Amino acid sequence: MTTIKSHDKIAELKRRNREAELGGGEERLARQRAEGKMTARERIEFLLDDGSFEEVDKFVTHQCQDFRMQEQRPIGDGFVTGYGRIEGRLVYVFAQDFSVFGGSLSETNARKICKIMDLAMKNGAPVIGLNDSGGARIQEGVMSLAGYAEIFLRNTLASGVIPQISAIMGPCAGGAVYSPAITDFIVMVKKTSYMFITGPDVIKTVTHETVTKDELGGAMTHNTKSGVAHFAANDDRECLALIRELFSFIPSNNVDEAPRKPTRDPADRVDDKLAALVPEEPFLPYDMKDIIHTVVDDNYFLEVQEHYAQNIVIGFARFDGIPVGIVANQPAVLAGTLDINASVKGARFVRFCDAFNIPLIVFEDVPGFLPGTHQEFDGIIKHGAKLLFAFAEATVPKITVITRKSYGGAYCVMASKHIRTDMNFAWPTAEIAVMGPEGAVNIVYRREIAASKNAEKTRNEKIEEFKDKFANPYVAAERGYIDEVIEPQFTRKKIITALHMLENKRDKNPLKKHGNIPL
Repeated sequence: MTTIKSHDKIAELKRRNREAELGGGEERLARQRAEGKMTARERIEFLLDDGSFEEVDKFVTHQCQDFRMQEQRPIGDGFVTGYGRIEGRLVYVFAQDFSVFGGSLSETNARKICKIMDLAMKNGAPVIGLNDSGGARIQEGVMSLAGYAEIFLRNTLASGVIPQISAIMGPCAGGAVYSPAITDFIVMVKKTSYMFITGPDVIKTVTHETVTKDELGGAMTHNTKSGVAHFAANDDRECLALIRELFSFIPSNNVDEAPRKPTRDPADRVDDKLAALVPEEPFLPYDMKDIIHTVVDDNYFLEVQEHYAQNIVIGFARFDGIPVGIVANQPAVLAGTLDINASVKGARFVRFCDAFNIPLIVFEDVPGFLPGTHQEFDGIIKHGAKLLFAFAEATVPKITVITRKSYGGAYCVMASKHIRTDMNFAWPTAEIAVMGPEGAVNIVYRREIAASKNAEKTRNEKIEEFKDKFANPYVAAERGYIDEVIEPQFTRKKIITALHMLENKRDKNPLKKHGNIPL
Protein backbone atom coordinates (compact mmCIF):
# COMPACT_ATOMS: atom_id res chain seq x y z
CA MET A 1 0.00 0.00 0.00
CA THR A 2 1.33 3.39 -0.97
CA THR A 3 1.40 5.88 1.85
CA ILE A 4 -0.06 9.24 0.88
CA LYS A 5 2.53 11.86 1.68
CA SER A 6 1.70 14.80 3.90
CA HIS A 7 1.88 17.32 1.07
CA ASP A 8 -0.60 15.22 -0.93
CA LYS A 9 -3.04 15.43 1.96
CA ILE A 10 -2.62 19.19 2.10
CA ALA A 11 -3.17 19.37 -1.64
CA GLU A 12 -6.39 17.37 -1.27
CA LEU A 13 -7.57 19.76 1.46
CA LYS A 14 -6.87 22.76 -0.76
CA ARG A 15 -8.69 21.12 -3.67
CA ARG A 16 -11.79 20.54 -1.55
CA ASN A 17 -11.64 24.11 -0.25
CA ARG A 18 -11.46 25.48 -3.79
CA GLU A 19 -14.36 23.30 -4.90
CA ALA A 20 -16.50 24.41 -1.95
CA GLU A 21 -15.71 28.06 -2.61
CA LEU A 22 -16.77 27.75 -6.27
CA GLY A 23 -20.30 26.82 -5.24
CA GLY A 24 -22.22 25.98 -8.38
CA GLY A 25 -19.25 26.81 -10.60
CA GLU A 26 -17.76 29.87 -12.27
CA GLU A 27 -20.49 30.06 -14.91
CA ARG A 28 -23.34 30.23 -12.41
CA LEU A 29 -21.46 32.66 -10.15
CA ALA A 30 -20.84 34.90 -13.17
CA ARG A 31 -24.54 34.75 -14.03
CA GLN A 32 -25.38 35.89 -10.50
CA ARG A 33 -22.99 38.85 -10.73
CA ALA A 34 -24.44 39.75 -14.14
CA GLU A 35 -27.85 40.09 -12.47
CA GLY A 36 -26.40 42.72 -10.14
CA LYS A 37 -26.11 40.33 -7.19
CA MET A 38 -23.09 39.43 -5.09
CA THR A 39 -22.28 35.79 -4.48
CA ALA A 40 -22.94 34.22 -1.08
CA ARG A 41 -19.28 34.40 -0.05
CA GLU A 42 -18.86 37.95 -1.34
CA ARG A 43 -21.83 39.00 0.75
CA ILE A 44 -20.35 37.53 3.92
CA GLU A 45 -16.97 39.13 3.24
CA PHE A 46 -18.60 42.53 2.70
CA LEU A 47 -20.79 42.23 5.81
CA LEU A 48 -18.12 41.18 8.29
CA ASP A 49 -14.91 42.81 9.44
CA ASP A 50 -12.00 42.05 7.12
CA GLY A 51 -10.59 38.59 7.64
CA SER A 52 -12.87 37.74 10.57
CA PHE A 53 -15.05 35.05 8.98
CA GLU A 54 -14.61 31.51 10.24
CA GLU A 55 -16.56 28.95 8.24
CA VAL A 56 -18.33 25.99 9.82
CA ASP A 57 -19.42 22.81 7.97
CA LYS A 58 -17.68 23.79 4.76
CA PHE A 59 -17.49 20.21 3.50
CA VAL A 60 -21.05 19.09 4.28
CA THR A 61 -22.84 17.36 1.38
CA HIS A 62 -26.45 16.26 1.00
CA GLN A 63 -27.46 12.65 1.62
CA CYS A 64 -30.34 12.38 -0.86
CA GLN A 65 -30.32 9.19 -3.00
CA ASP A 66 -33.49 9.82 -5.01
CA PHE A 67 -33.94 11.38 -8.46
CA ARG A 68 -30.25 10.70 -9.27
CA MET A 69 -29.27 13.30 -6.69
CA GLN A 70 -26.39 11.08 -5.58
CA GLU A 71 -24.71 12.04 -8.85
CA GLN A 72 -24.66 15.70 -7.82
CA ARG A 73 -23.15 16.27 -4.40
CA PRO A 74 -21.55 19.73 -4.35
CA ILE A 75 -19.35 20.44 -1.34
CA GLY A 76 -21.10 22.74 1.13
CA ASP A 77 -24.55 21.88 -0.26
CA GLY A 78 -25.41 25.44 -1.18
CA PHE A 79 -25.20 27.17 2.21
CA VAL A 80 -22.25 29.06 3.70
CA THR A 81 -22.35 29.19 7.50
CA GLY A 82 -20.05 30.39 10.25
CA TYR A 83 -19.18 33.31 12.49
CA GLY A 84 -17.22 36.53 12.40
CA ARG A 85 -17.15 40.09 13.69
CA ILE A 86 -18.90 43.39 13.01
CA GLU A 87 -17.02 46.31 14.55
CA GLY A 88 -15.24 43.70 16.64
CA ARG A 89 -18.45 42.16 18.00
CA LEU A 90 -19.23 38.47 17.49
CA VAL A 91 -22.02 37.53 15.06
CA TYR A 92 -23.15 34.28 13.46
CA VAL A 93 -24.11 34.30 9.80
CA PHE A 94 -25.48 32.06 7.08
CA ALA A 95 -25.77 32.78 3.37
CA GLN A 96 -27.78 30.80 0.86
CA ASP A 97 -25.88 30.18 -2.38
CA PHE A 98 -28.30 30.43 -5.29
CA SER A 99 -25.71 28.95 -7.64
CA VAL A 100 -26.14 25.51 -5.98
CA PHE A 101 -29.57 23.95 -6.59
CA GLY A 102 -31.09 27.45 -6.53
CA GLY A 103 -30.12 27.84 -2.88
CA SER A 104 -32.76 25.26 -1.94
CA LEU A 105 -33.00 24.00 1.61
CA SER A 106 -32.03 20.39 2.24
CA GLU A 107 -32.01 18.29 5.38
CA THR A 108 -28.24 18.70 5.68
CA ASN A 109 -27.89 22.42 5.03
CA ALA A 110 -30.77 23.03 7.45
CA ARG A 111 -28.60 21.31 10.05
CA LYS A 112 -25.82 23.76 9.21
CA ILE A 113 -28.08 26.69 10.04
CA CYS A 114 -29.36 25.02 13.21
CA LYS A 115 -25.80 24.41 14.37
CA ILE A 116 -24.81 28.09 14.19
CA MET A 117 -28.11 29.17 15.74
CA ASP A 118 -27.46 26.84 18.67
CA LEU A 119 -23.95 28.27 19.00
CA ALA A 120 -25.35 31.80 18.87
CA MET A 121 -27.75 31.07 21.72
CA LYS A 122 -25.02 29.50 23.83
CA ASN A 123 -22.68 32.43 23.26
CA GLY A 124 -25.19 35.29 23.33
CA ALA A 125 -24.53 36.65 19.85
CA PRO A 126 -26.83 37.75 16.99
CA VAL A 127 -27.70 35.68 13.93
CA ILE A 128 -27.77 37.30 10.49
CA GLY A 129 -29.35 35.36 7.61
CA LEU A 130 -28.63 36.26 3.99
CA ASN A 131 -31.55 34.71 2.10
CA ASP A 132 -31.41 33.87 -1.60
CA SER A 133 -33.24 30.59 -2.12
CA GLY A 134 -35.79 28.89 -4.31
CA GLY A 135 -37.30 27.24 -1.23
CA ALA A 136 -37.46 23.65 -0.05
CA ARG A 137 -35.53 21.06 -2.08
CA ILE A 138 -38.34 19.16 -3.76
CA GLN A 139 -36.28 16.00 -4.23
CA GLU A 140 -36.00 15.58 -0.45
CA GLY A 141 -39.68 15.88 0.33
CA VAL A 142 -40.54 15.92 4.02
CA MET A 143 -36.88 16.00 5.07
CA SER A 144 -36.49 19.53 3.72
CA LEU A 145 -39.78 20.56 5.36
CA ALA A 146 -38.50 19.16 8.64
CA GLY A 147 -35.38 21.27 8.18
CA TYR A 148 -37.51 24.41 7.90
CA ALA A 149 -39.45 23.51 11.02
CA GLU A 150 -36.20 22.97 12.96
CA ILE A 151 -35.09 26.46 11.93
CA PHE A 152 -38.49 28.01 12.80
CA LEU A 153 -38.29 26.49 16.29
CA ARG A 154 -34.87 28.03 16.87
CA ASN A 155 -36.04 31.40 15.52
CA THR A 156 -38.86 31.32 18.04
CA LEU A 157 -36.77 30.24 21.01
CA ALA A 158 -34.10 32.83 20.17
CA SER A 159 -36.65 35.64 19.87
CA GLY A 160 -36.01 38.21 22.59
CA VAL A 161 -32.78 36.46 23.61
CA ILE A 162 -30.46 37.33 20.71
CA PRO A 163 -31.13 39.77 17.86
CA GLN A 164 -32.02 38.12 14.54
CA ILE A 165 -31.67 40.02 11.28
CA SER A 166 -32.74 38.77 7.85
CA ALA A 167 -31.58 40.10 4.50
CA ILE A 168 -33.71 39.08 1.52
CA MET A 169 -31.31 39.27 -1.42
CA GLY A 170 -33.11 37.08 -3.95
CA PRO A 171 -36.16 34.81 -3.93
CA CYS A 172 -37.77 33.77 -0.65
CA ALA A 173 -41.02 31.90 -1.24
CA GLY A 174 -43.39 29.41 0.31
CA GLY A 175 -42.53 28.15 3.78
CA ALA A 176 -39.13 29.83 3.55
CA VAL A 177 -40.71 33.20 4.36
CA TYR A 178 -41.58 32.25 7.92
CA SER A 179 -38.05 32.21 9.25
CA PRO A 180 -37.41 35.85 8.27
CA ALA A 181 -40.91 36.76 9.46
CA ILE A 182 -40.06 35.62 13.01
CA THR A 183 -36.76 37.53 13.05
CA ASP A 184 -36.50 41.08 14.36
CA PHE A 185 -35.66 42.99 11.19
CA ILE A 186 -35.98 42.29 7.47
CA VAL A 187 -33.96 44.18 4.87
CA MET A 188 -34.95 43.68 1.22
CA VAL A 189 -33.07 44.59 -1.95
CA LYS A 190 -35.03 46.43 -4.63
CA LYS A 191 -35.56 44.70 -7.99
CA THR A 192 -33.68 41.49 -7.07
CA SER A 193 -35.57 40.21 -4.02
CA TYR A 194 -39.10 39.08 -3.35
CA MET A 195 -41.11 37.26 -0.66
CA PHE A 196 -44.48 35.57 -0.97
CA ILE A 197 -46.34 32.47 0.21
CA THR A 198 -47.73 31.60 -3.22
CA GLY A 199 -46.30 32.90 -6.47
CA PRO A 200 -47.96 34.70 -9.40
CA ASP A 201 -48.67 31.48 -11.33
CA VAL A 202 -50.57 29.87 -8.47
CA ILE A 203 -52.49 33.08 -7.79
CA LYS A 204 -53.50 33.34 -11.44
CA THR A 205 -54.74 29.74 -11.39
CA VAL A 206 -56.69 30.05 -8.15
CA THR A 207 -57.98 33.66 -8.11
CA HIS A 208 -57.42 34.66 -11.78
CA GLU A 209 -55.41 37.68 -10.68
CA THR A 210 -52.44 38.71 -12.80
CA VAL A 211 -49.52 40.08 -10.84
CA THR A 212 -45.73 40.19 -11.24
CA LYS A 213 -43.29 38.86 -8.67
CA ASP A 214 -42.19 42.39 -7.82
CA GLU A 215 -45.76 43.67 -7.46
CA LEU A 216 -46.69 40.68 -5.32
CA GLY A 217 -43.71 40.49 -3.02
CA GLY A 218 -40.98 42.92 -4.04
CA ALA A 219 -39.02 45.13 -1.68
CA MET A 220 -41.26 48.17 -1.98
CA THR A 221 -44.46 46.10 -1.75
CA HIS A 222 -43.38 44.80 1.64
CA ASN A 223 -42.00 48.18 2.71
CA THR A 224 -45.10 50.18 1.79
CA LYS A 225 -48.14 47.89 1.73
CA SER A 226 -47.71 44.83 3.93
CA GLY A 227 -45.24 46.10 6.53
CA VAL A 228 -43.45 42.73 6.40
CA ALA A 229 -40.08 44.36 5.70
CA HIS A 230 -38.34 47.10 7.67
CA PHE A 231 -35.83 48.48 5.16
CA ALA A 232 -35.39 48.64 1.38
CA ALA A 233 -31.89 48.84 -0.10
CA ASN A 234 -30.91 49.72 -3.65
CA ASP A 235 -28.39 46.89 -4.02
CA ASP A 236 -26.58 44.16 -2.10
CA ARG A 237 -23.84 46.45 -0.81
CA GLU A 238 -26.27 49.01 0.55
CA CYS A 239 -28.25 46.20 2.19
CA LEU A 240 -25.21 44.80 3.98
CA ALA A 241 -23.94 48.25 5.00
CA LEU A 242 -27.39 48.99 6.45
CA ILE A 243 -27.23 45.82 8.55
CA ARG A 244 -23.86 46.93 9.94
CA GLU A 245 -25.36 50.32 10.79
CA LEU A 246 -28.42 48.77 12.42
CA PHE A 247 -26.19 46.45 14.43
CA SER A 248 -24.38 49.46 15.92
CA PHE A 249 -27.54 50.42 17.84
CA ILE A 250 -28.43 47.05 19.36
CA PRO A 251 -26.82 44.82 21.99
CA SER A 252 -25.56 41.31 21.35
CA ASN A 253 -28.18 39.72 23.60
CA ASN A 254 -30.92 40.40 26.13
CA VAL A 255 -28.48 40.71 29.05
CA ASP A 256 -26.00 43.15 27.53
CA GLU A 257 -26.53 46.87 27.11
CA ALA A 258 -26.48 48.44 23.65
CA PRO A 259 -23.04 49.79 22.67
CA ARG A 260 -22.45 53.47 23.37
CA LYS A 261 -20.80 55.71 20.84
CA PRO A 262 -18.74 58.78 21.78
CA THR A 263 -20.11 62.07 20.49
CA ARG A 264 -18.93 65.65 20.38
CA ASP A 265 -22.51 66.87 20.36
CA PRO A 266 -22.92 68.71 23.71
CA ALA A 267 -25.43 67.14 26.07
CA ASP A 268 -26.68 70.60 27.04
CA ARG A 269 -27.03 71.85 23.46
CA VAL A 270 -29.93 74.30 23.15
CA ASP A 271 -31.76 74.81 19.85
CA ASP A 272 -34.07 77.82 19.71
CA LYS A 273 -35.68 76.75 16.45
CA LEU A 274 -37.62 74.04 18.31
CA ALA A 275 -39.94 76.69 19.72
CA ALA A 276 -41.09 77.59 16.20
CA LEU A 277 -41.62 74.06 14.84
CA VAL A 278 -45.11 73.53 16.27
CA PRO A 279 -47.66 75.80 14.53
CA GLU A 280 -49.85 77.99 16.72
CA GLU A 281 -52.92 76.80 14.80
CA PRO A 282 -53.69 73.34 16.26
CA PHE A 283 -54.90 71.91 12.95
CA LEU A 284 -51.81 72.76 10.92
CA PRO A 285 -49.43 69.86 10.23
CA TYR A 286 -45.69 69.79 10.82
CA ASP A 287 -43.00 67.17 10.44
CA MET A 288 -42.21 65.44 13.75
CA LYS A 289 -38.95 64.21 12.21
CA ASP A 290 -37.71 67.82 12.27
CA ILE A 291 -37.95 67.71 16.06
CA ILE A 292 -36.30 64.29 16.27
CA HIS A 293 -33.36 65.24 14.06
CA THR A 294 -32.87 68.46 16.01
CA VAL A 295 -32.58 66.89 19.47
CA VAL A 296 -30.68 63.61 18.86
CA ASP A 297 -26.88 63.23 18.72
CA ASP A 298 -25.37 64.69 15.56
CA ASN A 299 -28.90 65.05 14.14
CA TYR A 300 -28.76 61.38 13.08
CA PHE A 301 -31.86 59.20 13.14
CA LEU A 302 -32.02 55.69 11.63
CA GLU A 303 -35.67 55.33 10.72
CA VAL A 304 -37.26 51.86 10.67
CA GLN A 305 -40.19 51.09 8.33
CA GLU A 306 -39.93 54.56 6.86
CA HIS A 307 -42.41 53.82 4.05
CA TYR A 308 -45.10 52.00 6.04
CA ALA A 309 -47.80 53.45 8.33
CA GLN A 310 -46.18 56.85 8.11
CA ASN A 311 -48.52 58.35 10.70
CA ILE A 312 -46.16 56.87 13.28
CA VAL A 313 -42.37 57.19 13.18
CA ILE A 314 -40.03 54.61 14.72
CA GLY A 315 -36.28 54.18 14.67
CA PHE A 316 -32.97 54.42 16.47
CA ALA A 317 -30.89 57.39 17.59
CA ARG A 318 -28.51 58.32 20.39
CA PHE A 319 -28.60 60.81 23.23
CA ASP A 320 -25.17 61.57 24.69
CA GLY A 321 -23.95 58.36 23.07
CA ILE A 322 -26.74 56.20 24.56
CA PRO A 323 -28.71 54.24 21.92
CA VAL A 324 -32.48 54.72 22.20
CA GLY A 325 -35.58 53.63 20.38
CA ILE A 326 -37.82 56.49 19.27
CA VAL A 327 -41.60 56.26 18.79
CA ALA A 328 -43.33 59.40 17.54
CA ASN A 329 -46.67 60.43 16.15
CA GLN A 330 -46.43 62.15 12.76
CA PRO A 331 -48.84 65.12 12.44
CA ALA A 332 -47.91 65.44 8.76
CA VAL A 333 -49.68 62.13 7.95
CA LEU A 334 -53.33 61.46 8.89
CA ALA A 335 -52.92 64.25 11.48
CA GLY A 336 -50.86 61.82 13.57
CA THR A 337 -53.83 59.61 14.42
CA LEU A 338 -53.22 56.01 15.41
CA ASP A 339 -54.67 53.42 13.05
CA ILE A 340 -54.31 49.64 12.79
CA ASN A 341 -51.04 49.63 10.85
CA ALA A 342 -49.42 52.31 12.99
CA SER A 343 -50.40 50.51 16.20
CA VAL A 344 -48.91 47.20 15.08
CA LYS A 345 -45.78 48.89 13.71
CA GLY A 346 -45.22 50.76 16.96
CA ALA A 347 -46.02 47.79 19.21
CA ARG A 348 -43.52 45.44 17.61
CA PHE A 349 -40.77 48.05 17.77
CA VAL A 350 -41.50 48.83 21.43
CA ARG A 351 -41.33 45.13 22.30
CA PHE A 352 -38.00 44.74 20.49
CA CYS A 353 -36.49 47.66 22.40
CA ASP A 354 -37.82 46.38 25.71
CA ALA A 355 -36.49 42.86 25.03
CA PHE A 356 -33.00 44.22 24.37
CA ASN A 357 -32.67 46.89 27.07
CA ILE A 358 -32.96 49.88 24.72
CA PRO A 359 -34.58 52.94 26.38
CA LEU A 360 -37.70 54.33 24.72
CA ILE A 361 -38.21 58.00 23.88
CA VAL A 362 -41.72 59.02 22.80
CA PHE A 363 -42.61 62.24 20.99
CA GLU A 364 -46.35 62.68 21.18
CA ASP A 365 -48.84 64.66 19.13
CA VAL A 366 -51.91 62.47 18.71
CA PRO A 367 -55.54 63.54 18.33
CA GLY A 368 -56.82 60.00 18.83
CA PHE A 369 -57.48 56.81 16.90
CA LEU A 370 -58.46 57.01 13.24
CA PRO A 371 -62.27 56.79 12.95
CA GLY A 372 -64.13 54.83 10.28
CA THR A 373 -65.97 51.60 9.58
CA HIS A 374 -62.92 50.10 7.85
CA GLN A 375 -60.84 50.56 10.99
CA GLU A 376 -63.54 49.24 13.30
CA PHE A 377 -64.40 46.22 11.14
CA ASP A 378 -60.72 45.32 10.78
CA GLY A 379 -60.19 45.40 14.53
CA ILE A 380 -58.73 48.75 15.61
CA ILE A 381 -59.76 47.87 19.17
CA LYS A 382 -57.64 44.73 19.17
CA HIS A 383 -54.73 46.19 17.21
CA GLY A 384 -54.67 49.47 19.11
CA ALA A 385 -54.49 47.42 22.30
CA LYS A 386 -51.22 45.90 21.06
CA LEU A 387 -49.47 49.26 21.33
CA LEU A 388 -50.98 49.84 24.77
CA PHE A 389 -49.90 46.37 25.87
CA ALA A 390 -46.36 46.88 24.56
CA PHE A 391 -45.82 50.20 26.34
CA ALA A 392 -47.40 48.98 29.57
CA GLU A 393 -45.33 45.78 29.55
CA ALA A 394 -42.02 47.56 28.84
CA THR A 395 -39.67 47.88 31.81
CA VAL A 396 -36.84 49.78 30.11
CA PRO A 397 -36.44 53.51 30.81
CA LYS A 398 -39.35 55.34 29.17
CA ILE A 399 -39.49 59.08 28.53
CA THR A 400 -42.36 60.92 26.85
CA VAL A 401 -42.42 64.44 25.42
CA ILE A 402 -45.85 65.82 24.49
CA THR A 403 -45.41 68.53 21.88
CA ARG A 404 -49.05 69.32 21.08
CA LYS A 405 -52.23 67.21 21.07
CA SER A 406 -52.74 64.31 23.46
CA TYR A 407 -56.39 63.34 23.32
CA GLY A 408 -58.52 60.50 24.61
CA GLY A 409 -57.43 56.90 24.75
CA ALA A 410 -54.43 57.73 22.60
CA TYR A 411 -53.10 59.83 25.50
CA CYS A 412 -53.20 56.73 27.68
CA VAL A 413 -51.61 54.51 25.04
CA MET A 414 -48.66 56.72 24.07
CA ALA A 415 -46.55 56.01 27.14
CA SER A 416 -48.55 58.06 29.62
CA LYS A 417 -47.55 58.30 33.27
CA HIS A 418 -50.28 55.83 34.16
CA ILE A 419 -48.63 52.90 32.33
CA ARG A 420 -45.30 53.19 34.16
CA THR A 421 -43.53 55.80 32.05
CA ASP A 422 -40.68 57.19 34.11
CA MET A 423 -40.54 60.81 32.97
CA ASN A 424 -43.29 62.69 31.17
CA PHE A 425 -42.47 66.12 29.79
CA ALA A 426 -44.75 68.54 27.97
CA TRP A 427 -44.14 71.64 25.92
CA PRO A 428 -46.27 74.70 26.72
CA THR A 429 -48.10 73.99 23.43
CA ALA A 430 -49.38 70.65 24.76
CA GLU A 431 -53.12 70.01 24.92
CA ILE A 432 -54.19 67.09 27.13
CA ALA A 433 -57.90 66.31 27.15
CA VAL A 434 -60.52 63.66 26.43
CA MET A 435 -61.07 65.23 22.99
CA GLY A 436 -60.56 68.44 21.06
CA PRO A 437 -62.37 71.63 22.11
CA GLU A 438 -64.84 71.60 19.20
CA GLY A 439 -66.03 68.06 19.83
CA ALA A 440 -66.07 68.47 23.59
CA VAL A 441 -68.19 71.63 23.50
CA ASN A 442 -70.75 69.96 21.23
CA ILE A 443 -71.26 67.32 23.93
CA VAL A 444 -70.78 69.18 27.22
CA TYR A 445 -72.67 72.33 26.26
CA ARG A 446 -75.15 70.83 23.80
CA ARG A 447 -78.29 72.00 25.62
CA GLU A 448 -76.90 75.42 26.45
CA ILE A 449 -75.93 76.01 22.82
CA ALA A 450 -79.31 74.77 21.57
CA ALA A 451 -81.17 77.11 23.98
CA SER A 452 -79.08 80.13 23.04
CA LYS A 453 -80.48 82.86 20.78
CA ASN A 454 -77.12 82.98 18.99
CA ALA A 455 -75.99 79.38 18.98
CA GLU A 456 -72.87 79.98 16.92
CA LYS A 457 -71.67 82.79 19.17
CA THR A 458 -72.31 80.74 22.31
CA ARG A 459 -70.56 77.74 20.80
CA ASN A 460 -67.48 79.82 19.93
CA GLU A 461 -67.38 81.29 23.42
CA LYS A 462 -67.54 77.84 24.99
CA ILE A 463 -64.80 76.61 22.66
CA GLU A 464 -62.52 79.42 23.83
CA GLU A 465 -63.45 78.69 27.42
CA PHE A 466 -62.63 75.02 26.94
CA LYS A 467 -59.33 75.90 25.27
CA ASP A 468 -58.34 78.12 28.17
CA LYS A 469 -59.07 75.34 30.62
CA PHE A 470 -57.82 72.22 28.83
CA ALA A 471 -55.72 73.21 25.79
CA ASN A 472 -52.61 73.37 27.94
CA PRO A 473 -50.46 70.97 29.98
CA TYR A 474 -51.05 72.52 33.38
CA VAL A 475 -54.09 70.55 34.59
CA ALA A 476 -52.12 67.33 34.02
CA ALA A 477 -49.04 68.88 35.63
CA GLU A 478 -51.08 69.85 38.70
CA ARG A 479 -52.04 66.19 39.08
CA GLY A 480 -48.47 64.97 38.64
CA TYR A 481 -49.28 63.26 35.34
CA ILE A 482 -46.72 65.54 33.70
CA ASP A 483 -43.43 65.70 35.59
CA GLU A 484 -42.32 69.01 34.08
CA VAL A 485 -43.49 71.53 31.52
CA ILE A 486 -40.36 72.49 29.60
CA GLU A 487 -39.34 75.08 27.08
CA PRO A 488 -38.86 73.33 23.72
CA GLN A 489 -35.24 74.46 23.25
CA PHE A 490 -34.19 72.50 26.35
CA THR A 491 -35.70 69.19 25.20
CA ARG A 492 -32.39 67.53 24.39
CA LYS A 493 -30.89 68.44 27.75
CA LYS A 494 -33.96 67.25 29.67
CA ILE A 495 -34.02 63.88 27.88
CA ILE A 496 -30.31 63.27 28.44
CA THR A 497 -30.50 64.23 32.10
CA ALA A 498 -33.44 61.85 32.56
CA LEU A 499 -31.66 59.04 30.69
CA HIS A 500 -28.64 59.29 32.98
CA MET A 501 -30.91 59.39 36.02
CA LEU A 502 -32.58 56.17 34.82
CA GLU A 503 -29.37 54.28 34.02
CA ASN A 504 -29.79 51.94 36.98
CA LYS A 505 -33.55 51.54 36.67
CA ARG A 506 -34.90 48.20 37.84
CA ASP A 507 -38.49 47.22 37.17
CA LYS A 508 -40.19 43.89 36.58
CA ASN A 509 -43.48 42.34 35.59
CA PRO A 510 -45.40 39.74 37.63
CA LEU A 511 -44.00 36.21 37.43
CA LYS A 512 -45.72 34.34 34.58
CA LYS A 513 -45.00 32.13 31.61
CA HIS A 514 -45.84 34.97 29.21
CA GLY A 515 -48.57 37.51 28.68
CA ASN A 516 -51.39 37.10 26.17
CA ILE A 517 -50.92 40.12 23.91
CA PRO A 518 -54.04 40.73 21.78
CA LEU A 519 -52.87 39.18 18.50
